Amino acid sequence: MVYVHSSPSAVCPHVEWAISGTLGVRVDLRWAAQPAAPGQLRAECAWTGDAGTGAKLVAALRAWPMLRFEVTEEPSPGQDGERFCFAPVLGLWHARTSANGDIVVNEDQLRALAVRARGGESFAHGVDELLGAAWDDALEPFRRAGDGAPVTWLHRVG
Repeated sequence: MVYVHSSPSAVCPHVEWAISGTLGVRVDLRWAAQPAAPGQLRAECAWTGDAGTGAKLVAALRAWPMLRFEVTEEPSPGQDGERFCFAPVLGLWHARTSANGDIVVNEDQLRALAVRARGGESFAHGVDELLGAAWDDALEPFRRAGDGAPVTWLHRVG
């Protein structure tokens, strides 16, 4: 899925072109007002593509640093899923996801956190960073405002 949580109206056609160029199909999103950011619009679309397409979508969308967006890529055989979140003040956060959508924290990440944490509070803060808590906090009002919004389904032919 691609969730564009907020975009200025002037940027919306550029977002559609970026997604179209990445997926190789024409994209015509159904934009709706974003109540969490008056004057901004929101849209979402489901997509299919090869593993790694989510990262390509993110690279294309990062051209507009005023956007708030999320891109999720479902796991495929031999490949973890991925979740990307972008918020203007925070920048980009990325994590692998399991088959049920949970964030996967690997053993090297946990070992590095254990080495640098200086106590329980520091460790808890590090876990929050690994899980993208700041991005969830920043994007949650925009997610809730989109409940029930229409979804555009994209299918690549050929």
